Amino acid sequence: MKIFYAIQATGNGHISRAIQLYPYLQKYGEVDFLLSGTYASLNPSIPIKYRSNGLSLHYSQCGGLDYWNIAKKVKPNQIYKDARSLPLDQYDVIINDFDSITSLACKLQKKHSVSFGHQASFTSKLTPRPERKDVIGELIFRHYAPAPQNIGLHFERYDDFILPPIIKDEILHADPKNGGHITVYLPSFQKECLEKAFNKLPNEHFHWFLSDVKTKHRVKNITYYPVDQALFNKSVIKCQGIITGGGFETPSEALYLRKKILSIPIRKHYEQECNAAALKKMGIPVIYEVGQDFDLIIENWLTLPMNYPKIEANVIPHTLDFLFDTYPQKQNRLETNQDGLIY
Repeated sequence: MKIFYAIQATGNGHISRAIQLYPYLQKYGEVDFLLSGTYASLNPSIPIKYRSNGLSLHYSQCGGLDYWNIAKKVKPNQIYKDARSLPLDQYDVIINDFDSITSLACKLQKKHSVSFGHQASFTSKLTPRPERKDVIGELIFRHYAPAPQNIGLHFERYDDFILPPIIKDEILHADPKNGGHITVYLPSFQKECLEKAFNKLPNEHFHWFLSDVKTKHRVKNITYYPVDQALFNKSVIKCQGIITGGGFETPSEALYLRKKILSIPIRKHYEQECNAAALKKMGIPVIYEVGQDFDLIIENWLTLPMNYPKIEANVIPHTLDFLFDTYPQKQNRLETNQDGLIY
């Protein structure tokens, strides 16, 4: 088969998942990847055949989304041009990890696709939400990158089409230890937002991964790292705990390794608020603002007992068997429903 796989590059998690899936997908046929978006800092070590600027997230200085910067960089004409130019007729299977360009292309070209990934889980009303739902956020879940078939990934099996997270081989086969340091991965925060708080805890050692760091170096009690998957895996496997956002892949791997987690979801980022709601149900501490007492919050977090549930890891061959077995192979008589989705 020829397989088209679209990766949303608004963050590193989508790329990390594609890297893990690539050798398994190759057993089914030839795989071509589309990378859509420009924010991700992780180097995609997979063959990218197509690229699009798509829609990328931009962050404010200290933990929020910059909606003005996001909106002014949207180019509708280019989006339609990119969607029309994708040669989807060449492919037998189209897998979409939350990319709007590919979703639009499938609609325009009347091609079936499967939405595969974390965002697909939010098509279920059973997936955790915060106490106050966001109308715009719910519309984005439903209409940003819709597909007729959904295979979701989440911390727990909230619905019958939701499966456990994809865990990297390095994490699956790791022997986790407590090396005493705290791993920090908060891509929406710049250095000056958190540095003082970390320095107030001289007895704690922080491994801080930042996109603008080029080489590993240490200043006081902080070792700064570039965003590098191998270095990050090593740090997480040996950390005593991790401070991260409200994403999906990093908390999933930390839970699998039985590491302490402190989650700080990106402000006004509805998906992360939903993830934070799920994490809170699992007993994981979540904070929504970083203030002057952040060092005290970290100290208190380190003393808290850890009673998180152990999560499952996705059995990738079984998941892909299901995906390919349920994918319509004949598309000569496609029909559309009232939402314009191809069946």
